[in-house]
Amino acid sequence: MSDYSSHDALGLAELIRMREVSPRELVTAAIERIEQHDPALNAVVYRTFETARRVAEAPLPEGPFRGVPFLLKDLLAWCAGEPITSGSRLFRGWNAPCDSEIVRRYRQAGLVIVGKTNTPEFGLVPFTESELHGPCRNPWNTAMTPGGSSGGSAAAVACGMVPMAGGGDGGGSIRIPASCCGVFGLKPTRGRNPTGPIQGEIWQGAVVEHVLTRSVRDSAAMLDALSGPEPGSPYYAPAPPRPFLESAQMDPPRLRIAFSTAPMLGRTVHPDCVRAVEDAARLLESLGHEVVEAAPAVDRESFARDFVVMICGETRADLDDATRILGRAVARGDVETTTWALALLGQSIPAAEFSGAVRSLQRAARRMGAFFEEHPILVTPVLAAPPFPIGALQPPRSELLALEIMGRLRAGRALRAFGAIEQTADKVFEWMSFTPLANVTGQPAMSLPLHWTADGLPVGVQFTGRYGDESTLLMLAAQLEQAAPWHDRHPPIWS
Repeated sequence: MSDYSSHDALGLAELIRMREVSPRELVTAAIERIEQHDPALNAVVYRTFETARRVAEAPLPEGPFRGVPFLLKDLLAWCAGEPITSGSRLFRGWNAPCDSEIVRRYRQAGLVIVGKTNTPEFGLVPFTESELHGPCRNPWNTAMTPGGSSGGSAAAVACGMVPMAGGGDGGGSIRIPASCCGVFGLKPTRGRNPTGPIQGEIWQGAVVEHVLTRSVRDSAAMLDALSGPEPGSPYYAPAPPRPFLESAQMDPPRLRIAFSTAPMLGRTVHPDCVRAVEDAARLLESLGHEVVEAAPAVDRESFARDFVVMICGETRADLDDATRILGRAVARGDVETTTWALALLGQSIPAAEFSGAVRSLQRAARRMGAFFEEHPILVTPVLAAPPFPIGALQPPRSELLALEIMGRLRAGRALRAFGAIEQTADKVFEWMSFTPLANVTGQPAMSLPLHWTADGLPVGVQFTGRYGDESTLLMLAAQLEQAAPWHDRHPPIWS
């Protein structure tokens, strides 16, 4: 198909429904583009081409995306009989024994899985440079990061390999790569999409899985296909007033929208990120919305430290889970130096301190909720700066050596004494200054590709909505997609 990449996922599904093309032809088109572009990008780490061809020839479920090629993120999404490494050599050679519930729903929607995408180890950092798979590259400039942790999925969608791909978001991991790669990325409300049967809640409820897409309507239709409770759900989001795809086809009411370019968890914001939000605010005003400059109060240092404490504890628990799954103890050499250091920090944190950090984050979420009673939408940058060169956020060699020594000594308490938690929080949140707030509150948030730098790099704008109200976000996203379309903006690596 010469025009494969010009269609979104619903458009391809419509071609199949009209019998203008077959699922096998779409799978072939996707495979050709993966083989053409992946050597330059390293976005696809596992290929299931032969299985995909067989699935495409067999009867497929009559879902909204019947026959459309799809890539899973190589993290959380278990696919029965297929590898899942979570970006770590710890799981190299291990295959998932069953489908996770979200993969089962992907299949029921009619998607044909053609492979799995690159991710950092356990999705712990906002860039995609694992030691196991190597760095994924941005199709707009291959020297730059595609973001993370869903970096491989964002790069694959941005260059036209597939119209959409799976992602997960625990601190911005859908929105960050969407911003870096110029695609649409929605983090749904906590409890909207399933996490079972392998997980109950992930990272204290901060993580939710969804997709990265080029069109708003694809994300909305996929949310209809994925959302809803499952057996054993610890909680689930309130049902929407109508199907999400229907909302994405409606004009929004006149909204009171707050915007802010002030750093929330970091200290500085790049002029391009400021300009992106200011331009979006002017566009919203021109569309008839009331736009005011306002932002919720955030205790930067407390929030960042508590979030890192939570991540350290969860990383330790991830390695304990791996011991149970693999039937052997996890050794220092099984994971990257920084992952082992985070796990040592997690092991050194008393239970009361961990619970105190979680409670502090919950109190911050309550304060955020009060702000959204007055402002149903908050507009901010997604990130504090445009995409950076690959390797720029990696620890310097001297720091890695120190972490390696501490790791071999299992010196978690010593790491804490040196202020490792505070240093980690300060470094990480300087770039991802805005995204983790919605993970802690559970609110839906999205990145829209509304700005490009003079060097041609995408800069997303973040829109955060009230808890459970993806419908308003999708209405607004579709309105902006029409007012400032991005579909014809393609990276240099494009099918």
